[in-house]
Amino acid sequence: MKNDGATHQGLALGDIAPDFTLSNQFGEPMSLVGLRGTAVALVFYPFAFSGICTGELGELQDNVGDFEKAGVHLLAISVDTKYTLRAYAQAQGYFFDLLADFWPHGQVAQSYGVFDADRGMATRSTFLITADGVLADTFSTPTGQARPLARYRQALERL
Repeated sequence: MKNDGATHQGLALGDIAPDFTLSNQFGEPMSLVGLRGTAVALVFYPFAFSGICTGELGELQDNVGDFEKAGVHLLAISVDTKYTLRAYAQAQGYFFDLLADFWPHGQVAQSYGVFDADRGMATRSTFLITADGVLADTFSTPTGQARPLARYRQALERL
C-alpha cells in the first residue's frame, strides 16, 4: 500500500484540500467547503458495480459507525453519473454519499492528483481531511488491490 504521508501531484499533508462541488446519488450538490466544521474522508474509487470497488464500499458501509464515532463524513467519489450511483447505492444498500465526478470527466480526481487519464477513472485513493479543511492523511493502493479497513481505522485515529 502506498502511503504517503506525502503527496499526490503537488498535494502534501498540511495543505488545504482542494474544494469542489459534486452531485450525490440523489442529485444534491455537495461541496467540501460546505462540510467545514466536520472532518471528511474522501474515498476515490474507479467504477460503480465493479468487483473490488463493491467489496471495498460494502466493507465501509458495514463499518460506517467507525467514521460516525470519529465525527468523519464519508464521501465516496467515482467518475460515474449520479444516475448510476443512485442505482448502485440502492442495489448495494449504501447509506453514505456517493459523488459523481462525471463532468467535466474526473475533474475532482484530477485536482487531487488521482485521475488515470489512460483509463478514464479515479485511482483507488483516500484522503482524510480535518474539520478545518486540512489534509491529515492520504493512502492508496494499486489497481486491483483493495484498501484494508485497518488502514482507514489508523487514519481515523490520527484525526
